[in-house]
Amino acid sequence: MMNIDRFLGRSRNILLASVAVASMLAMPGAFAQDVTAPPAGNATANEIQQFCTNIADAARDQRYVLQRKELEALQANVDDRIATLEKRREEYEDWLKRRNDFLKQAEIGLVGIYKTMKPDAAAGKLEMVNPEIAAAIVMQLPARQSSLILSEMSDEKAAALTNIISSASDPNTSKEPS
Repeated sequence: MMNIDRFLGRSRNILLASVAVASMLAMPGAFAQDVTAPPAGNATANEIQQFCTNIADAARDQRYVLQRKELEALQANVDDRIATLEKRREEYEDWLKRRNDFLKQAEIGLVGIYKTMKPDAAAGKLEMVNPEIAAAIVMQLPARQSSLILSEMSDEKAAALTNIISSASDPNTSKEPS
């Protein structure tokens, strides 16, 4: 009999365990756990990660497009400024060429005028002219005529012109006007 009691006890225990398992499976969500679904906190983090990953390329492309537009606008601005500077440079070079041509013509004519003047008259006129211009004229006259003109000038003016002429021929003098 003992074997039967044991067998019945075991059967009853198995039966109770089976009923308990069946009742748990029958209850929706009470003790059941969906193994395939991630927990709620991870689902949000995963969705965020997936969203960010999906839009990262589009956002990067949009940043590149915006940066490219900015660079193109800056390049257009620089090109406009370069064009304006180039136009001004051309105007300046044209003005400088016309000025230099005029100065050469005036210099040739002016030297010719002083070349034909008497030394005492030329000296009087050159004393009233800017000393640098007077020195330039005297330098281009023949040496004999230049010496006669300088001898007719006042000592101060003749010395000033001589200093300018000597500094013009000095190789240690800077060519820069500063």
